Amino acid sequence: MACSPAPVLITGASQRVGLYCAERLLAEGQPVIITYRNERPGVQRLQGLGAVVIQADFSSQTSVLDFIARLKERTDSLRAIVHNASDWLAETPADEADVFMQMFNVHMLAPYLINLHCADLLRRSETADIIHISDDVTRKGSSKHIAYSASKAGLENLTLSFAARYAPHIKVNGIAPAMLMFQPDDDAAYRARTLEKSALGIEPGAEVIYQSVRYLLDNTYVTGTTLTVNGGRHVK
Repeated sequence: MACSPAPVLITGASQRVGLYCAERLLAEGQPVIITYRNERPGVQRLQGLGAVVIQADFSSQTSVLDFIARLKERTDSLRAIVHNASDWLAETPADEADVFMQMFNVHMLAPYLINLHCADLLRRSETADIIHISDDVTRKGSSKHIAYSASKAGLENLTLSFAARYAPHIKVNGIAPAMLMFQPDDDAAYRARTLEKSALGIEPGAEVIYQSVRYLLDNTYVTGTTLTVNGGRHVK
């Protein structure tokens, strides 16, 4: 992807995969705007590298629309939007509806509204992309994270709908990763069980998502597709 003067927006980029992708793009000279919900060291690091950082809460329609208004004050164009912001909540007795609405708002309502209200920014770029980061869990569902899995599946359907709506100028695709990076407190037994679930049996890290983002940005003939990046879990 040749660098564009129009920035790439990455939501939820204060840590892990979003942070890594933002750093890689900035290192290549690509302007980047990131959102973050909570202050983390990664926010200051990206700001020091030249990223525009915007605090945003995607838990309600009002907060999403407020973010969009503030985004348009900072830029009049976008090269791409990478919807990476995510939340991970399990249902517990008495809070099921709240959990469902939180998952729906973050994983579906926010991308839906941002895509609709920022299409004008994307159209001002010579080439433009929207990328939804979904989850491999949508293949099977999840008994413990029902709302999370359902809302990520809904995000994949948004990929299809927006790809049809915005063709040919804006390509819209998705990426559905499985486990990429362990948490520092994950014990050896958990790590071993998790690695056994995939055919490749490795902890790939954030690089594989950056490679996938780059592929989708660079390829001029792919839209309406969700890339499975799961180490072969579906064939295990």
